[in-house]
Amino acid sequence: MSLTNASPEAAARAAKISSRTLAILSTDARNAALDAIYDALSAAKNDILAANARDLEAATKSAADGQLSQAILKRLDLSRKGKFDDMIQGIKDVRNLEDPVGKIDMRTELDDGLILHRQSCPIGVLLIIFEARPEVIANIASLAIKSANSAILKGGKESTESFKAISTVISKALDSTEVPNDSIQLVTTRDAIDPLLQLSQYIDLVIPRGSNELVRHCQQMAHMPVLGHADGLCHIYIHPDVDVEMAVNVVVDSKTDYPAACNAVETLLVHEDALKTVLPAVASALLKKGVSLRCDPVSKTALSESLDKHDAAMLQDVTEEDYDTEHLDLILTVKAIPRKSDQLASVDAAIEHINIHGSGHTEAVLTESKEVADRFCNGVDAACKFWNCSTRMADGMRFGFGTEVGISTNKIHARGPVGLEGLCIYEYRIQGSGQGAGMYGAGGRQWKHRRLPL
Repeated sequence: MSLTNASPEAAARAAKISSRTLAILSTDARNAALDAIYDALSAAKNDILAANARDLEAATKSAADGQLSQAILKRLDLSRKGKFDDMIQGIKDVRNLEDPVGKIDMRTELDDGLILHRQSCPIGVLLIIFEARPEVIANIASLAIKSANSAILKGGKESTESFKAISTVISKALDSTEVPNDSIQLVTTRDAIDPLLQLSQYIDLVIPRGSNELVRHCQQMAHMPVLGHADGLCHIYIHPDVDVEMAVNVVVDSKTDYPAACNAVETLLVHEDALKTVLPAVASALLKKGVSLRCDPVSKTALSESLDKHDAAMLQDVTEEDYDTEHLDLILTVKAIPRKSDQLASVDAAIEHINIHGSGHTEAVLTESKEVADRFCNGVDAACKFWNCSTRMADGMRFGFGTEVGISTNKIHARGPVGLEGLCIYEYRIQGSGQGAGMYGAGGRQWKHRRLPL
């Protein structure tokens, strides 16, 4: 990894050249580079956390002045809940995964001595633009090296000290490996984002990690594909047959485990028959955790009659804007779903609300009924659909991907948490014995097109 002040074009050109070297490196060579990075970052933990503390001090002042959001401040903190240890463990997890490059998933005999196969290959050069999250540097470096991709990283100014410290350590570690230093670059040039987004001759994919504004800017300006999501408007639908204790545990985790995360729940949809049987326990537990509940009139009336006076007095009125807001804080919108003569019709009403207001990220249903769960999961438009578990499960590490480059709500290529497989595409190769296209057709040879075992 090089911490470069080179021009955006020079950095991108160097990454493109290095990507071809990476593409021919052995699995062992790439794994050895990950081992070196893991060892170096582990040894430098105290120095990196000290640098991160300097970023946090400056960011805390900016947040107090209203120049920086609390959500970004939380994402910046590498010492939070073992975040540093999770970061380096992610490197080890990626290193131990199967090599995603060169996997054959289709073989076809076109004719005698003419075999077609499709196999996975690297995308090429990735541009990752991120705000606050300093762990992204280690995550991307490990995923890019393992998948034989080059990567250019551009971090936000709020994490300057952290990413300088991390990138310096990684750069020194790579010097002892076969991985070219220019294959992972951290661009420090100011105002480099827009020029980089125009360099489609060198850069193959953009992955933004940050605010809605950043993601939308990349989607509008990029001359190459953009992988990511702008919002994390996640919902949970509570059906009346769900176990109350499970509902409490899942909803509380979804909202309070890490409210600033894109997979935290923002809206709770509650079947009318669950308003007085399930919702009061859920609401009480949320209020004890400091969550503000913004309720529609039906759910607020039901809770006011079920909660004690102190808790009932804390309920707030929802606004239409709340249904389209990613709060990233201890705020939860609550909406009642009307009872229908057919229980699946109520599920459809929840689905309709989600498909209007959701962002295609992660949606969950809490029910004992497989029929209800299937209806919900088939109906909602989202990359991740969960039955009886927290929306916070939408995560590359939790999926067993080692780590992730981000969450994608795209409808092509990678979707959901994007790990190694999402950083590979495929190519077609033919092994022949002198055949030409003119040999086939009327009066000539006929195609076999016979599928072969892998």
